[in-house]
Amino acid sequence: MTKEKATAKDTEFSLTAVPPQLKRQGLWAAMVVLVGFTFFTPSMTAGGNLGIGMNAAGFVAAMLIGNIFLGIYCGILGYIGQKTGLTLDLLAHRSFGEVGSFLPSALISFTQIGWFGVGVAMFAIPVSELTHVPVAILIIITGIVMTLTAYFGIKALAVLGSIAVPLIAILGIYSVSWGVREVHGFANVFAQNPENPISLAAGIAIVVGSFISGGTATPNFTRFSRTPKTAVTATVVAFFVGNSIMMIFGAVGGAVTGVADIFNILILQGLAVPAIITLGLNIWTTNNNALYTAGLGVSNITKVPMKPMVLAGGLVGTATAIWLYYNFVGFLNLLSGMIPPVGAVIILHYFFHKKDYMDESYPHTLVNPGGILAVAGGALVGIFVQWGIKPLNSLLVAAVIFVIIDRIFGKRTSSTR
Repeated sequence: MTKEKATAKDTEFSLTAVPPQLKRQGLWAAMVVLVGFTFFTPSMTAGGNLGIGMNAAGFVAAMLIGNIFLGIYCGILGYIGQKTGLTLDLLAHRSFGEVGSFLPSALISFTQIGWFGVGVAMFAIPVSELTHVPVAILIIITGIVMTLTAYFGIKALAVLGSIAVPLIAILGIYSVSWGVREVHGFANVFAQNPENPISLAAGIAIVVGSFISGGTATPNFTRFSRTPKTAVTATVVAFFVGNSIMMIFGAVGGAVTGVADIFNILILQGLAVPAIITLGLNIWTTNNNALYTAGLGVSNITKVPMKPMVLAGGLVGTATAIWLYYNFVGFLNLLSGMIPPVGAVIILHYFFHKKDYMDESYPHTLVNPGGILAVAGGALVGIFVQWGIKPLNSLLVAAVIFVIIDRIFGKRTSSTR
C-alpha cells in the first residue's frame, strides 16, 4: 500500500503528521473539543471535596494556582501539537525513540481505556438505581454510543462538544444559583473553619491531579488547529476557565449540601432528569476524548490506523466497566500519576531539538534512554514522595533528569550525526 493510500484511509492522521493544508479547525471547534474534555464529573467531585474541606479563600487560591499551572502546561503541549501536526505518540517517537515511544503510548492508552470503562460504569450505575433499568443494558448502550462518536473522529468530538458544553454550563449555573440561594448569599457558602480541613498544598494537588493526566494528551486535539494562537487559546480556555468552572460547580454544591458527588447534589436539588443529562453529557465528552487518545496510542504500537483501535478499546472498556469501577480505580490513579513526566520530556525535547522536528528525514533512534529514565525517575518520586504537590514533584524531577542526560548525550549524538 502506498503512503498516499494509507494516508487517505487514515483520516485522523494517527501514523503521520496532519498536513498544513488540513489544519482548518477554528477557535470554536477547537475550544468545544477541549472544554468538553475538561467538563468532567470527577473534576466536579474534586471541587466538591475542596468545597467541603476549604474556606472560600483557600478554595479560590487552590483553584487559581492549580488551573494556572494546568493552563500553562497544556498550552505549551497544545502549541507543540499545532506546530508539528503530530499526535502525542508521534511526538514521543522523537523524544523516546521509535521503540521507546511504546512506553508512553502503552501507559496512556491503558490508562485512558481504563478511565473510559470507569466513566461508562459511573453513568450506568447511578442511572440504573434511579430508573431501575438493568445496569448491564445501560452499560452496553452507553459503551456503544460513546465508542461510535470517538470512532468518527475529531469532527464528531467538535459536534458533540458544541451541544454538550452549553447544556452542562447552563445546568451547572442553575445548580450554583440554587446553592447560593439556599444559604442566602455567596458569602455564606463556604465554612470559615471546615470540620476536616484540606491544606493549600493538598488542594492544589487535587486541582492539578484532577486533569494533568488527560491534559498531557492535548497535542492529539490541537494538531488540527488553524494557527498556534488558536491552539493555545483553546487550550488555556479549557484548562484554566473550563476546569475552574467545573471546580466551582462542584465546590458550591459540596459546601452547601456536604455531599461531594455532583449527581447526588443535583438529586438533592430535585433535579433528577437534569442530573442524568449532566452526568451523561459530562462523561460522554470526556470519554470520547479518552478513547480517541487511547486509539492513537494503540495505533502507534500496532501501526494499525486509529479507527479500528478505537473500536477495540471501546469494546474492552465496555466489557470490563463494572470490574474497573469497583476494583481498578486506585491503580488507574497510580498510572495517571506516572503520565506528567511524559509531558515534561516531550516539551523539553521539542524546544531543545526544534530544528529536527521540521526535518522529515530526521533519523529516529530506537530508544532514547534519557526519556525513559526521566519518566521512571519522575514516576517513582510521584508515587513515593509524600511531601509537596505530587504531580508537580514528578514532573519537575523528570525534567531535571531529562535535561541532564540530554545535555550530555544529546549534544554528543548531534555532533556525530
